[in-house]
Amino acid sequence: MARFLSNASAAALAVAATALSCSDPSSPDPVAAPGVESSSLRVDPPRLRVQQSGTINRLQAISPVDADVVWASGVGGTFVRTLDGGRNWEAGVVEGAELLQFRDVHGVSATEAYLLAAGVGTDSRIYKTVDGGATWTLQFTNQHPKGFYDCFDFWTPERGLVMGDAVNGIIPVVQTRNGGDDWRRIGGRLPPAQLGEAAFAASGTCVATQGSDRAWIATGAAEKARILATTDGGKTWEAYLTPIVQGTPASGLFTVAFRDASHGILAGGDLEAPDALSDNVARSKDGGKTWQLVSGTPFPGAAYGLSYVPSRNDQYERTVVITGPGGAAWTANEGKRWHLIPEVRDYWAVAFADRHHGWLVGTEGRILKVVF
Repeated sequence: MARFLSNASAAALAVAATALSCSDPSSPDPVAAPGVESSSLRVDPPRLRVQQSGTINRLQAISPVDADVVWASGVGGTFVRTLDGGRNWEAGVVEGAELLQFRDVHGVSATEAYLLAAGVGTDSRIYKTVDGGATWTLQFTNQHPKGFYDCFDFWTPERGLVMGDAVNGIIPVVQTRNGGDDWRRIGGRLPPAQLGEAAFAASGTCVATQGSDRAWIATGAAEKARILATTDGGKTWEAYLTPIVQGTPASGLFTVAFRDASHGILAGGDLEAPDALSDNVARSKDGGKTWQLVSGTPFPGAAYGLSYVPSRNDQYERTVVITGPGGAAWTANEGKRWHLIPEVRDYWAVAFADRHHGWLVGTEGRILKVVF
């Protein structure tokens, strides 16, 4: 569950990150990632560039608005923003939230963004800014003493939903249709929760939206790791089983993404086996109703976050980057074959604006730009 992740990950990530051999961060040209052969691939390996976030706090979520505007968030009430594709980042701390962990962020524009704080009871909150982070409005505070919210996603700047760990047999999903002025509880519309069912608040990607009304929630920490899906904007939901490692309070799904209404990929793992490889990746061709195992990540431990590389070029439409404490990797065919990104560890989240503009964020405020 999310609380377990908060404690376990602190120990699991005590090892310092391996330094990358990259160019000066002010250089306009990324440096090719070493050690990955590309001669037989349809998609060349990504190039990486170190960027300076302006904070040493762990960053756990990343949300590109476009190639220039990107928001990220992390512990210690921290958020960071760039307006120039990451050449320069500005870091800030939300007033009154200095002890909170912002496990998710959603950027709308250069001036507008949402932050989700994950924590027990009233530490689970949603904030919004409309002035580029100069001020933040507290929109939602969880009042249940056992509640713990994990991640959110949005269809539009006005419409989104946030989910949390099960409380009293209900997955406590709340939804807004007016930009967060109201957050209404819709958990009663979802299938009943399993005993202990929860999400892992690792990268802000345990909820994914697509199109105007589709959404998927990835769960774990229970007997079955499930996808909860809606095709009508949250009015009705269905539960679907998945085949990856599961069945304990520390295992299950961590992250899910869809590139269209039918094709998606998910990943997760077992927090209690940080040094082991496992069956931790699956993909769907029918909107999440059924899932097929594909090759597990080539790095040990759980995968915390993943992202498709959006592109108008069909050559790249199945390209995915995945990351976790044990490493990072990429695939050109939705997980049939993974390629390790050398010397990249302890990055928690990844997201792309397009194939030329992607970012990994992780411990000690580290940011890597990723370019295909």
